[in-house]
Amino acid sequence: MSDQSFDIVVLGGGSAGYAVALRAVQLGKSAAVVEKDKLGGTCLHRGCVPTKAMLHSAEVADEVRDAGHAGVQAELQGIDIAGVSAFRDGIVSKKFKGLQGLLKAKGIPVFEGEGKLTSPTTVQVGDQTLTGRNIVLATGSYAKTLPGLEITGNVITSEQALQLDWIPQRVAILGGGVIGVEFASVWRAFGAEVTIIEGLPHLVANEEESVSKQFERAYKKRGIQFKLGARFSGVTQDESGVHVSLETGETIDADLLLVAVGRGPNTAGVGYEEVGVQLDRGFVTVDDRLQTSVPGVYAVGDITPGLQLAHRGYQQGIFVAEEIAGLNPRKVEDINIPKVTYSDPEVASIGYSEAKAKEQFGEDRIETYEYSLGGNAKSEIVGTTGSVKAVRVKDGPVVGVHMIGRRVSELIGEAQLIVNWEAYPEDVSQLIHAHPTQHEALGETMLKLAGTPLHAI
Repeated sequence: MSDQSFDIVVLGGGSAGYAVALRAVQLGKSAAVVEKDKLGGTCLHRGCVPTKAMLHSAEVADEVRDAGHAGVQAELQGIDIAGVSAFRDGIVSKKFKGLQGLLKAKGIPVFEGEGKLTSPTTVQVGDQTLTGRNIVLATGSYAKTLPGLEITGNVITSEQALQLDWIPQRVAILGGGVIGVEFASVWRAFGAEVTIIEGLPHLVANEEESVSKQFERAYKKRGIQFKLGARFSGVTQDESGVHVSLETGETIDADLLLVAVGRGPNTAGVGYEEVGVQLDRGFVTVDDRLQTSVPGVYAVGDITPGLQLAHRGYQQGIFVAEEIAGLNPRKVEDINIPKVTYSDPEVASIGYSEAKAKEQFGEDRIETYEYSLGGNAKSEIVGTTGSVKAVRVKDGPVVGVHMIGRRVSELIGEAQLIVNWEAYPEDVSQLIHAHPTQHEALGETMLKLAGTPLHAI
């Protein structure tokens, strides 16, 4: 096959990678994508989309169990894991075909195969060399484990967990971050006994502390066990399952151990260092315009330091395409990128926590208010407790919003507009929030901070 040249060659076809290509062709550039697995990457095939499909199945199961509180007589007869898998895989398949069709319609060729960076302007795929005026690295991430902890048998990561064709009765989960608590939510709804092992003082420890504490209370109420400040020391396996040892000497017996200790960057063996791309602990170092140490070579998505989120990847992909095109785009900093944990209850946040805001702006310059969802009619109807907390600079803008409760992920859109547009509570308090909606909780929080509370005390 003859070599081909493009304005931009993207190494990796996940969220960040294909976003570069789509925006580039909108701007009149030619672009090609190289992908060794499936277009859509981890998010579509092994992460965001399939896990959220399973979480929906879990939510339906819990709704059936609790239907009596709404006057509906229903009985949960069981979980058909084959049916859950078919539901999940059907959604993934449909989105995959749609994405393939989108790139084809835009005239973006996808080169299937393992690509390797061979110079600042070339990527090798099999026997073909692709030349680009600019190269964008977007090779994504993988599920990490701990040193000496082998992923084998009934010690699994999230990728193997998605492919299980049986429902465990007892599960131990190593890690109380987003991935760990989401799978805990699924398995508990499916009837499993779940124990989370977390070395930090809280579950979802990167969130506002008051949110983490509410989350822990909610998980206790659901019967999900967790051990905080607990250090893992080892695991053995036999015909009865896994036996997880903690440094305290305690042992947790389970059918499975899910290792959910984060994700590492896929940067080994793809030619980065040989071409001069600087790495730090495996991550590609970039400047504030996402350019690597090699001029003309950019990096986006999970291989760059910071939040590992699909929508961050989209934003970075669009940013780099516009940067290459000379548009001088505005970069959204990680602090102002929305984060969501799709468990039950959900957690959604953006911006500074109260503690971080005080560090940034000064102890005496920060004002907060936390509105309980107990005062919100729609939250009562859907059977959730929780809260909306806003952090503002005194006489200044809102710099953080932190929420917990069922369906609060749907509130993050308004919250991110408030924070990213540097709105004052006084600006938002004049706007009307439909009744009864959970959005009213955001409105009530802003009314209180503006000094004009309606239902807030």
